[in-house]
Amino acid sequence: MTNKRQLTLPVLEIFGPTFQGEGRAIGQKTMFVRTAGCDYHCDWCDSAFTWDGSEKPTRMTSDQVIEQLDKLGNYDYVTLSGGNPCLLAANMAELVQKLKDRGVTLAVETQGSRWQDWLTDIDQVTLSPKPPSSKMVVNFETLDFIVGRLDPERVTFKIPVFDDDDLAFAKTIQDRYNPDVLYLSAGNPEPNKEGDIVLNQLNRLKELWERIANDDSWGNVRVLPQLHTLLYDNERGV
Repeated sequence: MTNKRQLTLPVLEIFGPTFQGEGRAIGQKTMFVRTAGCDYHCDWCDSAFTWDGSEKPTRMTSDQVIEQLDKLGNYDYVTLSGGNPCLLAANMAELVQKLKDRGVTLAVETQGSRWQDWLTDIDQVTLSPKPPSSKMVVNFETLDFIVGRLDPERVTFKIPVFDDDDLAFAKTIQDRYNPDVLYLSAGNPEPNKEGDIVLNQLNRLKELWERIANDDSWGNVRVLPQLHTLLYDNERGV
């Protein structure tokens, strides 16, 4: 009789406790599990190490991931991030189920390009379809399918904005899906820059804030900073 093959996850980072830096859960205390691999290669990606081959992931079982989380401290909220964690099927489903069994609230961040059945067990699904500045093309048929399968009360739409084309794209998302709130953030155009980026980010946020405030065509929208960039610049693991 052969032993059942253990499922493993390609893990690049497990860190926390820290706080969610953007979107509906901004300010939420959380642990992060960042997996490797992404089907998008966004031009301004702040986590290119998840897909560009510059870092090699560690293969970990779900129990090993939980053991590492336990070592970091007490937690009741975990964010699954990447890359795109929705590239992972049964191996991620196992981790999700074990964390849910422990009463953990789960969030996931994805661009909405892949469906996985375990998404229905996630408490807060942040869909961040990428705007034109990313140089990626959104498959709206796939995104429609994903949105249609999820409880609207568990879905957040979040768009990073870099230019006018991105704003037009965000308006398209609002018109197409009519979310209760559309979250916009001032994108970080220099994700690899070392040192202080706060002033530049604040200026970009002010410009976006004023653009949206003076445009009556927007529905219910919240313009938020990428809070982590204001506190830690481009530092990782925070």
